Amino acid sequence: MRIGLTNDHHGFTTKEYLKEYLINQGYKVKDYGTENRNSVDFPDYAEKLGKAIQDKEVDLGIAICGTGIGMSIILNKMKKVYCAKVSTTSEAALSKSHNNANALALSEDLSEELTKQIVMTFIETPFSNIDRYIRRNNKIKDIENA
Repeated sequence: MRIGLTNDHHGFTTKEYLKEYLINQGYKVKDYGTENRNSVDFPDYAEKLGKAIQDKEVDLGIAICGTGIGMSIILNKMKKVYCAKVSTTSEAALSKSHNNANALALSEDLSEELTKQIVMTFIETPFSNIDRYIRRNNKIKDIENA
């Protein structure tokens, strides 16, 4: 599985340890920046990850900024990108099993251990394929394409 990571200046440290962790878990990781803690505009980096998801360069994306909110807003503006801003493992699981999210937005304020747990839950949870969730996700796509 190919995982795309991106961050702004606030999320740099989290992205760096998460990248190493995912590589050690056997995942292929593509880093869409930033490469340091210098101030940047988060939309530029969220867009890079969103395009990678759209172009199928990566299977899933993870975006990290101060709160995760800005990254999630940008990613959810992009067609075929379904980003969940989560803070718990339960939210991570539900974002995949019910909503079939393909991107995750995280706050850099989460502990390292919780961040790893959330990310692994997100990666490992399959979409449920239950009729009501398929129907609801199709409605999201209809709104997206209206």
